[in-house]
Amino acid sequence: QFMAQFHEKIYQMLKNLLQLSPETKHRTLSWLGNCLHANAGRTKIWANQMPEIFFQMYASDAFFLNLGAALLKLCQPFCKPRSPKLLTFNPTYCALKELNEEERRSKNVHMKGLEKETCLIPALSEQEPQFANSYNLVTENLVLTQYTLHLGFHRLHDQMVKINQSLHRLQVAWREAQQSSSPAADSLREQFERLMTIYLSTKTAMTEPQMLQNCLNLQVSMAVLLVQLAVGNQGSEPLELSFPLPQVEHSALAYVPEFFADNLGDFFIFLRRFADDILETSADSLEHILHFVTVFMGDVERMKNPHLRAKLAEVLEAVMPHLDQAQSPLVSSVFHRKRVFCSYQHAAHLAEALIKVFVDIEFTGDPHQFEQKFNYRRPMYPILRYMWDTDSYRDSIKALADYASENLEAMNPPLFLRFLNLLMNDAIFLLDEAIQYLSKIKVQQIEKDRGEWDSLSPEARREKESSLQMFGQLARFHNIMSNETIGTLAFLTSEIKSLFVHPFLAERIISMLNYFLQHLVGPKMGALKVKDFSEFDFKPQQLVSDICTIYLNLGDEENFCATVPKDGRSYSPTLFAQTVRVLKKINKPGNMIVSFSNLAERIKSLADRQQQEEETYADACDEFLDPIMSTLMSDPVILPSSRVTVDRSTIARHLLSDQTDPFNRSPLTMDQIRPNTELKEKIQRWLAERKKQKEEDLEDTLN
Repeated sequence: QFMAQFHEKIYQMLKNLLQLSPETKHRTLSWLGNCLHANAGRTKIWANQMPEIFFQMYASDAFFLNLGAALLKLCQPFCKPRSPKLLTFNPTYCALKELNEEERRSKNVHMKGLEKETCLIPALSEQEPQFANSYNLVTENLVLTQYTLHLGFHRLHDQMVKINQSLHRLQVAWREAQQSSSPAADSLREQFERLMTIYLSTKTAMTEPQMLQNCLNLQVSMAVLLVQLAVGNQGSEPLELSFPLPQVEHSALAYVPEFFADNLGDFFIFLRRFADDILETSADSLEHILHFVTVFMGDVERMKNPHLRAKLAEVLEAVMPHLDQAQSPLVSSVFHRKRVFCSYQHAAHLAEALIKVFVDIEFTGDPHQFEQKFNYRRPMYPILRYMWDTDSYRDSIKALADYASENLEAMNPPLFLRFLNLLMNDAIFLLDEAIQYLSKIKVQQIEKDRGEWDSLSPEARREKESSLQMFGQLARFHNIMSNETIGTLAFLTSEIKSLFVHPFLAERIISMLNYFLQHLVGPKMGALKVKDFSEFDFKPQQLVSDICTIYLNLGDEENFCATVPKDGRSYSPTLFAQTVRVLKKINKPGNMIVSFSNLAERIKSLADRQQQEEETYADACDEFLDPIMSTLMSDPVILPSSRVTVDRSTIARHLLSDQTDPFNRSPLTMDQIRPNTELKEKIQRWLAERKKQKEEDLEDTLN
């Protein structure tokens, strides 16, 4: 109540100054522009790490929060999605370079330094902005407000998240100190209470209802405005969104600073974390956010920054109905969001945009991209799961899979094929890392229980404790992510089969599944038996169940089953017998256990047959063997630049991750390879001769 009244007074004061006379309006806006320019360093990384210098150099968080609230009120007259004033915004304002005092007055431009900001897309070299003679108050208000939110709300949100994490760490440390009767317990409790006071007061200030509603109105209008700019609308009436999007030459997005989209994303992620109920009460506005995400998330032509596009996946996760809420007794808490999400008319394009950004963040060109990509993909898994449970989205995902099946050898690998390849890469890496960390934790827990740490110096013991804690955090992260990737493969394989059983992917998924079963049900599983599975989010029963589900989903396909025994590293009939034992032990349904036993039998008989064949063909000459896999080639092809012959499925798998010739690194695509027909016929003749020879030998033996 007090905050709302305070914001109202600042707003009235600003409004009166702007309306009093052209001179006071110019001076007020100049003061605001200079103030924001002087505080531009608030967003720099160093500013957050050196608070004592920060508070001497820049205005306070409270100043920016209150100024932002007042400016948001000034924007409300045009913050309606269909406001005729909204489309009068002119983004070239942000491209203006240094102006003198007189030019600022005549053009109504009071912000400084915006031309240095990174924009949504780079301007083309021949693209000259069409500057206006004078800019309206809608343009200036929007820019001032967005920049204030960028300097204030955005930074405070980051602080809130960090304080939240610190509170969690302090709580854990305090509990441990209490259990061990450490004298540090009281000091930790004081720290916790002091930080909790800061957290609660910051949260109260940031979730003032009227300010949040005004900010929501602004960001929804921003979504509408950016979509209209993205489709090249230069009129005063909004255009209906339709796909495919038109080609836009000299797009105005080249003058829109990234912080416009960043603020929008940040605000909805904030609502999800700290004021989720507003998303439900404002569900009717969410369609505009879905439009915005659909247009920008998968389109590098409209939003160049892959990190910003990945953030839009987090926005999508924030606004969608959450599965944990959907199962709660308060079904109404997600009812309206569910309606908006399920009836969304561009569902197919939204699903494609999500899969596209999943693939794109593999190749950001950033030196830290490897670690970052897992964090970016974290929100994408629950979205995919939710989409899969909704007919319109599931149909569009299946359509992408069908297209990939029909175009496996296209010059550019189809989107869905690349997606599955990366999904499997992630699953292999994440679960493998989780297994390594759990093994290390197990060793350290045994050492600690035996009392081996008791004789260590306090410093050495602290080091051991902190490494155990670090391994625990890493194991937990990798477990959470691997549970998601394997779970995603389990539901995708329920209806998408042809791609997974194709030679391009079958061998990879089989070797992955067998390798994990070996650790989860085989003799190696003892190494993972840490004290408390839940502490590290380790769910071996769920993983075994998901892996068996994938096997059963694909087990109807004969060529898939025939590929299983070819996995020389991990497959053995014993492994599948051990899996059946574990399925019984974890009380899986009887029909699942019977089906898996039958599948194991089928695979075993195919393995026996293959072993006999391999013995027959064991003396194949090197010319017939794939140079990478050392296996007999079934479909030899020639690589154009190195002139090396390899098996088609081998090179297809390689090109999914790396579009170069593995022998000389020159660029290579699937459409450039040529069949080695002569060698193929030679191999087939040799196979026929060997088969005939074997039959004759068998006949001689019988006679």
